[in-house]
Amino acid sequence: MAEGDLKISTLTVHAGQHHEPITGAVMPPVFQTSTYAQPWPAKHTGYEYARTHNPTREALERCVAALEHGHEGIAFGSGLAATTTVLHALPAGAHVVCGDDVYGGTYRLFERVFRDRGLTFSYVDFTATAPEDAIPEGTAMVWVESPTNPLLKIADIAAIATRAHAVGAIVAVDNTFATPIFQRPLDLGADVVVHSTTKYINGHSDVVGGIVVVKDSEIGRKIKFLQNAVGAVPGPWDSWLVLRGIKTLALRMERHQFNAHKVLAWLGQRSDVKKIHYPLLPSDPGYAVASKQMCGFGGMISFVLDADLPTAEKLCASTKLFTLAESLGGVESLIELPAAMTHASIPADMRRARGIEDGLIRLSVGIEDADDLIADLDAAMRAARSGS
Repeated sequence: MAEGDLKISTLTVHAGQHHEPITGAVMPPVFQTSTYAQPWPAKHTGYEYARTHNPTREALERCVAALEHGHEGIAFGSGLAATTTVLHALPAGAHVVCGDDVYGGTYRLFERVFRDRGLTFSYVDFTATAPEDAIPEGTAMVWVESPTNPLLKIADIAAIATRAHAVGAIVAVDNTFATPIFQRPLDLGADVVVHSTTKYINGHSDVVGGIVVVKDSEIGRKIKFLQNAVGAVPGPWDSWLVLRGIKTLALRMERHQFNAHKVLAWLGQRSDVKKIHYPLLPSDPGYAVASKQMCGFGGMISFVLDADLPTAEKLCASTKLFTLAESLGGVESLIELPAAMTHASIPADMRRARGIEDGLIRLSVGIEDADDLIADLDAAMRAARSGS
């Protein structure tokens, strides 16, 4: 069967991978080498230096490209390395329109690195502004997170892509939260998809990595050249670990979502929770668009505790099963306070204006037993209220 005929849960196990031809090894081996022998000067078998090509990395790149219905995958040493390389593909002085709720590291990269080097940025709430008003003539790229981090806003990717292409801009979508299990931005009109493979794609909190998947060969050539020229590539062991993690991606995302729904039901009954962000709740502002462009949502939940900052901090520090830590998407559950952690690089007044309140808590719901997770949150909330 052709890969295009296979369902995504099958692709997670098989896409882009072949039995190793010499030994018949079922899993792609770790090619732990920095260079390759050449039979003649400048004549090689397709591999000359590991920054440029590595068979283990290429298996990962083919796999994620297949999952995202893309032309090509290009892997990097971190999600921010992937983002950085996409921005390097823009011409000097280019203007980027970005969603107003993005990962704090993305905001820091745009404002404190690329703005100093001549790129300009504007930030727009895509849920409240029509694409025609959000994306002016002269825009070179539109950067979209959907769902966003940490407010889980949903942008209409198809509508944004239509407007962006009308003004000659390309659309890059950070699909880290949804994964290709629940959303494929390239099918919706995006040109580039970016993942922090550190998160759900790997799923075991033991790798830092990133990947870019492109829709066509023209963009692919630019990013591939920059991958080699800039050199922020993952090592073969990291590539192998991510590839291994992908094999259970479909199963893990189903369990993350199952557990999240049980936690949501419990949070929804609490009087001390004043707001819940989860786009597949019918009450969420993003529900209509999310239902149209996603087939699920996963384990990310953000909620606002009706309490001051010290109480929110105490809650986060009181859990036993939910680990207080940055990152997300692992099999274990994590809890964090965006205002003090992942989004601390955004000025406080800007955070609050964008809805990142001091009491906003982000959960990455893992694959443990949901009842145990709820009991853990309940005990932490009681401890935070009592001050014990």
